[in-house]
Amino acid sequence: MNVVFFFLVFVAFVTAAWRQLSLPTGDISPMDALSKAMIDSATGAVELALGLVGVMALFLGLMKIAEQGGMLTILARLIRPLMVRLFPDVPADHPAMGAMILNMSANILGLGNAATPFGIKAMQELNRLNPCKGTATDSMVLFLAINTSSITLLPTGVIALRASAGSADPAGILPTTLFATLCSTLAAILAVKAYRRFFPLSRSQDDQDTKAVGEDETASGVSLLDDGGEGYPAWVSLSALIGFLLLIPLTVLYGQILSPWILPGLMLGFLLFGVVRKVPIYESFVDGAKDGFQVALKIIPYLVAILVAVGMFRASGAMEWMVSQIGQLTGLFGLPAEALPMALLRPLSGSGAYGVMASIINDPAIGPDSYVGYLVSTLQGSTETTFYVLAVYFGAVQVRRIRHALAAGLTADLVGVIATVAAVSFLYG
Repeated sequence: MNVVFFFLVFVAFVTAAWRQLSLPTGDISPMDALSKAMIDSATGAVELALGLVGVMALFLGLMKIAEQGGMLTILARLIRPLMVRLFPDVPADHPAMGAMILNMSANILGLGNAATPFGIKAMQELNRLNPCKGTATDSMVLFLAINTSSITLLPTGVIALRASAGSADPAGILPTTLFATLCSTLAAILAVKAYRRFFPLSRSQDDQDTKAVGEDETASGVSLLDDGGEGYPAWVSLSALIGFLLLIPLTVLYGQILSPWILPGLMLGFLLFGVVRKVPIYESFVDGAKDGFQVALKIIPYLVAILVAVGMFRASGAMEWMVSQIGQLTGLFGLPAEALPMALLRPLSGSGAYGVMASIINDPAIGPDSYVGYLVSTLQGSTETTFYVLAVYFGAVQVRRIRHALAAGLTADLVGVIATVAAVSFLYG
């Protein structure tokens, strides 16, 4: 992240300085715009982190109920055959397994607000198994890469925006989003496996607070689960997989109808599970919600750093210059210049990409149901804000050496863009 942080700031400064010195200035000079972007981005980063407090408290409270009721163990055992192969360094019944599964499930359903707290909880649990504190383990890198590319069945936010823009088929992006995220997730897994040989995990001088793998941490109140390491019979896991696959046509057909029910149903489901398992749901919820405040405040410095760098990169004109240089080339491959800013901005800024998509599909000359409209909608629903995910997830566990996480995440983003162009061109081109 040191190189990425410096590169973004350096390019932004050089671009703004060149424009300031060589081009006529308008109402606001390029360097003034850069200064304003720095302050606005820093302020926005703090507001974003504080805005996460309520969401973090809500979903970490629900997760505490699930944890005390044994849901994490049930989920971990249910898909144990897959998870133990993807994450061989994580014990099958460790709390990290259940937290990762809840995070992936939330991403699959397009619940970004729910996925983030579950993901941070998973990173905290993975960090308890980390032999080199401050350095990302292979499991952390893989989990983050899967997050930046997660298979998505129901991109609820994008569907709602398309509906508000007057789309005749707001849920028409479901098959293209599913295809793009399947490709990007596979690419993420393969990239992590391929790149890790170039980024070996090694202990550094400041890793003095290291604990042995699997060591019980009584201070945190979290330890390995002790109800056995066996998974459920194969037919149970197979039935769960078939049920998941059946969700795909159901989502395609009824996605717009189902999306408003997901979050309320999720909360009621967690509470019912706690009641059935005789968990004191109110006390457990409050206990888990307390962690949300601490985590949201802890990630503020990381968000300020990355969002200020990204804000400077955009305000300097560097992004606009990149689009002008490569837009004609990408247009030959199905990615027109109108959609290129979306593809370039999505890994850097979620709010920026959302604004670009909204402006495009609300443009009467383009509209939500045009080729470009489907393209930017699918890009928004099938790719993740990679730099934001890096800052939030690694910042929550104080990881400074991210190894090949960024390379794997950007590889998944690139494959996601290519798969999006291919799918939209095939269906709507």
